[in-house]
Amino acid sequence: MTILVTGATGPLGRLTIDALIHRGVAPADIAALVRDSARAQDLRDRGVQVRVGSYDEAETLDAALAGVERLVFISGSEVGQRILQHQNVVDAAVRAGVGLVAYTSVVRADTSSLGLAAEHKATEEMLAAADLPSVLLRNSWYLENYTAQIPTVLEHGVLLGAAGDGRLSAATRADFAEAAAAVVTGEGHAGQVYELGGDTAFTLSELAAELAAQSGAEVTYRDLSVADYAAALVGAGVPEGYAMALATSDDAIKGGALLVETGDLGRLIGRPTTTMPEAIRAALA
Repeated sequence: MTILVTGATGPLGRLTIDALIHRGVAPADIAALVRDSARAQDLRDRGVQVRVGSYDEAETLDAALAGVERLVFISGSEVGQRILQHQNVVDAAVRAGVGLVAYTSVVRADTSSLGLAAEHKATEEMLAAADLPSVLLRNSWYLENYTAQIPTVLEHGVLLGAAGDGRLSAATRADFAEAAAAVVTGEGHAGQVYELGGDTAFTLSELAAELAAQSGAEVTYRDLSVADYAAALVGAGVPEGYAMALATSDDAIKGGALLVETGDLGRLIGRPTTTMPEAIRAALA
């Protein structure tokens, strides 16, 4: 059985391949869809099939999906362009006769107030209309979204945001990757919708307090308006459109858009999810 992972040179794609191998899938039975073959030499060295293709170039996807029985479809990163890109992948999967598609969506994509949810909802609808056997992996935020900021936060002593006291159920990319691997190596997942998030939710104030406790530095959370937070991000070099997407996402967090209480992630991976304090400890180390 050939399992193809899209976005395979990205962080989630690489971790999904790691998780598949850890679950006993032979590297030769794993195919990696990449845009830049040169970035995938390490995957070749492990025995993984490297297939070149792009979500933007529909003609490249038929060859890339040839003989694929199960597909880990990692959503594209180019917000605003993903509907056409994802349609190309779905159409190619239909032509290839893929037996199961596991798509990385976002929490409650069909009803979410997150601006980023619209393209995920559209992709879920594509999969349903195509009548492809599929499973929706509706992921919450990555803990890495916050741990990547630690050096800057420690430098300035402040974590900025616009999430108020909203609680979110973040987990590590490795946790979400394990869930994807569990689904495409298991049975009985077609037609399922999994709302995936960390076992223990937290606020950004709690995140700042934990970082302060572990680092010994003074760190506080400063809650801003959406407009002010977007402006602060732009001032830090974030492109304006992406800055506004991040700021409005924080506003959605305030309303509970990324709070997950299903326990689906822990059940799929067969262990407790990585906690926010554990992620901070690892990042500081």
